Formats: sequence, structure tokens, C-alpha cells
Amino acid sequence: MLTKDDYLSGQVLLIDKPLNWTSFQVVNKLRWEIRQAFKIKKIKVGHAGTLDPLATGLLVICTGKMTKQIDTFQGQVKEYTGTITLGSTTPSFDLETEINETFSTKHITDSLIKETTKQFIGDIEQFPPVFSALKKDGKRLYEFARAGEDVEIKARNINISEFEITNIEDLNVDFRVVCSKGTYIRSLANDFGKALQSGAHLSALRRTKIGDFNVDNATSIEDFIKGLNN
Repeated sequence: MLTKDDYLSGQVLLIDKPLNWTSFQVVNKLRWEIRQAFKIKKIKVGHAGTLDPLATGLLVICTGKMTKQIDTFQGQVKEYTGTITLGSTTPSFDLETEINETFSTKHITDSLIKETTKQFIGDIEQFPPVFSALKKDGKRLYEFARAGEDVEIKARNINISEFEITNIEDLNVDFRVVCSKGTYIRSLANDFGKALQSGAHLSALRRTKIGDFNVDNATSIEDFIKGLNN
């Protein structure tokens, strides 16, 4: 069982983030629980890579002196699984916003879906979603989006080393992606729909790996708190 000194000297905690929690909320919750358990006034806690509220899966949390390693962990290759829904788009590229446009999918076959993934393998340019926490002129992009203001977004260079279709059921396409830091899977879903001469949005997302860290070794927030108090 970890001690007060263990957390202060630095720990890497693997948390399986639940649906509808922000990464910031997870960090705040764990920081509060650690402080309460050990009567610590102050302790550094941070995460190595944001997950959207509608995503679940691996969140690498660093405490104490290990927070200095956050940038190193953030830069590592990540793996995601999820579902892209074909035939409709949303402004946020996922289910955070309502469907704003629908498209024909009659021409889309299973073989076309699998063939189209090849367009996204390797070094590519990607435009981040306007509904994202990236900053421009001191404001988050989602602040511009929610205010209905147009904002110019620059493309970023990313790398996708694997893009595998794992299941196709009606309009729902399950996938696995291995990608570099800075990749937005929501943008990938939107771009994938365009490449299919249709539209698409991300309807489910789970982060399964960051570097050598695997969600299979992660714990739930509830179980982490139980472990602290035992």
C-alpha cells in the first residue's frame, strides 16, 4: 500500500476514466482524495493527455515529482478504439452537439470503408475540431464555437501508424487507431466521412494505450479511492 511519502515523491497512476467526466475533474478528485487520506495540505497532481468527456479509457495521472515527466508521457504513441457513425455530421465531430447534416450512404460498401483507411496511414495534415480546448488569441477554440464566431484553424502534422476496421454494422464502423500526439480522433472521423463522399461523426471513443501503459492495468476512480482508505 502506498504511503504519503510515496505520493509526494511521485507516482504514476493509471485511471480508467468514466464517461462524462472531464480529465480535469478526475485530477481534482484524485488530488482531493489523496490530500484527505494523508492530511496533506498541498500536492501536485496532473494528467498526461486530455480525454474528452464523451471518451473513456486510459488517463495517466502523475503525482508529486513525477509531474515533471508529464510532457514525456504526453509525447508517446497512443491507441484508441471506438465507433464512427456514417451518414451524418455534427459541429463538434462527435455527440457533444446535435446532428446538423445528413448524407447518402448507399454507395458505401464494406470494402470501400476498409480501402479508405489507407488514405490516412502515415504522416498527414489534420485540422483540429473547432470544439476543442486548443487556444487561439488567448481563448479556447470551443469558446469561439459556442459563441457562433468564425475562427481560422491551422492544420497540424500528425502520424497515424495503424487504422484498422474491426467491425461494421449498418452505419456504425468500429475501429482501432494507433497515432501520434496531437491527433484528434473526432477530426479523423469527420475526414473519414468526407473521404467516403458522405459524412460521419465519432459516436464512441476509448483510449486503450499510451506508450507502454495499457488500460487493462488501469483502475476505476472508485477502486482507487477504496485503496486509499483501506
